Amino acid sequence: MTKRLFMEKVMENNKNYLLNKMLDDIDAKFPLDAHIREAMSKVDREKFVPSTFKHLSYWLDALPIDAEQWISSPLTVAKMTQYLEIDRKCDSVLEIGCGSGYQAAILSKLFRRVFTIERISSLLDEARGRFRDLRITNINSKFDDGQNGWSNFAPFDRIIFSAAPKTIPQTIFNQLAEGGILIAPVEENGLQTITRYYKRNGKITSELIEVCRFVPVVDGKVY
Repeated sequence: MTKRLFMEKVMENNKNYLLNKMLDDIDAKFPLDAHIREAMSKVDREKFVPSTFKHLSYWLDALPIDAEQWISSPLTVAKMTQYLEIDRKCDSVLEIGCGSGYQAAILSKLFRRVFTIERISSLLDEARGRFRDLRITNINSKFDDGQNGWSNFAPFDRIIFSAAPKTIPQTIFNQLAEGGILIAPVEENGLQTITRYYKRNGKITSELIEVCRFVPVVDGKVY
């Protein structure tokens, strides 16, 4: 084995150790379902973290990315994913707020089709590059105000907001499939709470899960 191959092997083993430790740290705080842990184990978080913060990739902290945005803590991503209550019947998911692309990459291991929308063009370009580098082919991305949803591919079995809206637009509820679940960090009176919505018999019900902190949903697009 050449020195280069040896070093690559050492680095890969170290990365696997850090990833598994991250998952163990998450599991200690928030018991993970086996399929959620497996999905997260298949995504290289380092690819989604800015180079200046690579050494913090596996910490349970949110980290800044471009355009004054953040990549969520892996603990938060694990929670939001598990709160979707994904089962074998789930085929498609819509994410509003692609950001770095990390959440979409996790979802790509759990759904046949992932649709993600980002309003900041530079972030979307970077996320698309990461999907290509990682050879993720089941993520469909769109540059738009996510509050419009993606009606051409609706209805979606699951919908997830990766930013905090003050209200969920009716347009989005209309794009949720019957029996579907929507999860969002809704802001009210300055307080954000992860809220889970169910669509049953055409009616929406909701439950509050826990207090959280996300960047806010903002109107419009940024070129």
